[in-house]
Order: sequence, then C-alpha cells, then structure tokens
Amino acid sequence: MIIEYVRYTIPAEQEKEFLAAYRDAAAELRGSEHCLDYEISRCVEDPTSYVVRICWDSLQGHLQGFRKAAAFPSFFAKVKPFYERIQEMRHYALTDVAARQAGTAATG
Repeated sequence: MIIEYVRYTIPAEQEKEFLAAYRDAAAELRGSEHCLDYEISRCVEDPTSYVVRICWDSLQGHLQGFRKAAAFPSFFAKVKPFYERIQEMRHYALTDVAARQAGTAATG
C-alpha cells in the first residue's frame, strides 16, 4: 500500500467549491480498483490548510493504473481548478510505527 498526501492552501471563499469538487471526483476514486480509501482533513489551527489522503494499492497502481484509466480525465477536470493551490503532493509508505485502534499506543 502507498499513501498519497496532497497538501492544499484553500482560501475560505473557495472552501465549498473545493470540497464539492472532491465530493464529485470521489466517484472516480470509488470506481478505481487501485484506490483503497481516501479522506480530506482540514487543519484546526489554520482552516485554509487541507490534506487529501488517498491510499493506493501500489505506486504503479496509482501512476500507471488510475492515471492512465479512462476515468482519470474526468477526475482531474473536477479537481484541476485547485491544482495551483497544491503545496505538496507526494507518495509515502507506512513504517512499522503505527497504532491501528483508537486508544492503542504507538509501537516502536
């Protein structure tokens, strides 16, 4: 599994459009065999800061599977208006330091 993190800075006046765009684009994510799950979080301390987290089956599944699939142009068209607001877009692999249940202490 690979986790893609996309950090955005979205002005308050664009928040509704940003979230609506990703709600709409979620159809393509749900339809992809390579997308395991996704979420968007908004920073409490800085409400203009958002993180989109998408779990992919693999880096290849994201870059060669999803991005080359017929549904990708539709997905990208929906989120493209916010592309210039991206601060970081990277892929990460999990380490062995993790807690899987609420209230469980991290290991390692």
